[in-house]
Amino acid sequence: MLAAIAAYLSQTDVPIVDILLADDAPQFKKIVEELALCWIHEGRHYNRLDPVVPCNVNALKDFKTRFWDFYGDLLIFKQNPSQETAAKLSIEFDELFSSKTIYDTLNDRIEKTRNKKKELLLVLKHPCLPLHNNDSELGARVEKRRQDVSLHTISKAGTTAKDSFLTIVQTAKKLGVNSFDYIRDRVSKNFSMPALSDLIIEKAKLQSG
Repeated sequence: MLAAIAAYLSQTDVPIVDILLADDAPQFKKIVEELALCWIHEGRHYNRLDPVVPCNVNALKDFKTRFWDFYGDLLIFKQNPSQETAAKLSIEFDELFSSKTIYDTLNDRIEKTRNKKKELLLVLKHPCLPLHNNDSELGARVEKRRQDVSLHTISKAGTTAKDSFLTIVQTAKKLGVNSFDYIRDRVSKNFSMPALSDLIIEKAKLQSG
């Protein structure tokens, strides 16, 4: 693992990623300069709590409401970022995740989240960052479902063909392009449809502009 990371960081063929958005799995740490954590994954930790005592149930319900309200404030910040709002949200994070309830297990979970402040609030420094990595996880899930059906390929050529097909289909889907029409256009060599790479660049320009 360390050798792979070192090779990636030393190569010059492709741009080095400076920021990685991921869940809190240890394999994602120390790969890049800055690691941003997914708020959806962090929220799932609270969903796994299963209190029985009514007062604990209410404490968890109340905190989860405040958790997602704060998440909503981060989404608003992304639309109109400012240093003043960033400072305000940083203080609100401290207040929210310093909360003490009558539910000890919830308190432990809140403290764990507070210790991830830098990674969860990296969006205040880089407002363009998404707050979750669900999109990339959904892309990976397609490969997993394919494995459930046909397990694995048996040749390098098969792997290349499979990867190319899945990439085209999923990229076309995200760009609103009919993948069947696109593949037929390329196989027939009509080339009447714009390249997916061109559409990606165009979409990126629209989002950044």
